[in-house]
Amino acid sequence: MWPRIDGLRVMELGTPGRVRTWLTDLALSGAKRATAGLLPLDYEAEGEEVERVGERLVLVDDSHARVAEIEITRVELTPFADVTWEFAEAEGEGYKSTADWRDTHRQYWEQQGYKVDDTTTVVCLWYRLVPFTTA
Repeated sequence: MWPRIDGLRVMELGTPGRVRTWLTDLALSGAKRATAGLLPLDYEAEGEEVERVGERLVLVDDSHARVAEIEITRVELTPFADVTWEFAEAEGEGYKSTADWRDTHRQYWEQQGYKVDDTTTVVCLWYRLVPFTTA
């Protein structure tokens, strides 16, 4: 089960350290407006439901401190081989093509111990930062 903060599920981008810091900074700058997870690895193995449009999550940094709140704006479950350029570009990580996106993500997930094939279901999430308001 994923951690919760104030009743909201937590969104951790990438792995702790340099990668998470870089991805979180991209999200906070607005350059990163989407992220990918694997249905079998990140959801089924964790006993979590896929996010739904309108759901809010707490974005945390490398020390698990709240840095922002995000709202899910779009959700697509897609075979790995069919992830679109629109999604790869929205991830904001500078991919040159969908092949570049696939190579990078395949390597990332294999480093996490999970072998990805063309039929593996990818959860493609688009989100927006929720403006901070004071009470």
